[in-house]
Amino acid sequence: MERALCEMLAVSRTPLREALKLLEVEGLVELSQNKGARIMSFTPEEASNLFEVIAGLESLAAEIAATRIEAADLDRLDDMHARMLVHYRLQEKDPYFELNSTIHDTIVRLSGNPILIATHSNLMLRARRGRYMAIIDPLRWEESVNEHEALMAALHARDAEAARRVWKRHLLRTGETVCVVLMEAGGSQVAAADDMAT
Repeated sequence: MERALCEMLAVSRTPLREALKLLEVEGLVELSQNKGARIMSFTPEEASNLFEVIAGLESLAAEIAATRIEAADLDRLDDMHARMLVHYRLQEKDPYFELNSTIHDTIVRLSGNPILIATHSNLMLRARRGRYMAIIDPLRWEESVNEHEALMAALHARDAEAARRVWKRHLLRTGETVCVVLMEAGGSQVAAADDMAT
């Protein structure tokens, strides 16, 4: 309820209401006049639909980036990728996840397409926690690392088609894994994964 949230956050009602309206627009909360704000659940169906769109966007970004990427940007991606692999070998999920997300966002940015970048940014507000769920499974985590390796090879070869293909498969597989995790949890939010992803 608004009153309880205001007391907990030590803010007045006006900024709280504005913040909740923004969260509602972003699909993160549902507002009800009688019940206050409720965190939106993340269902297998939503995850499937969401990652289907994200796979299309990010694979297009990878395809475009492969044809436009400059040496300095490729060097920066190589550095991030190498650091991410160290975290993988040490099984450090949180720093791995942060670098993984930065790599995905960087590839989108390297597309140079402002509409693609803005659309992706809005969708990722919902999908970020899903990406973290996907590395809960050790086999999927290993597979994901191999897909990142394949993307880096495609970018070095300036092979747009290979970049598009491997990145689309990567995001679709992530979506499939998230759906499995959610179905095993009964279709509700996975609180532990949410906590780790924030």
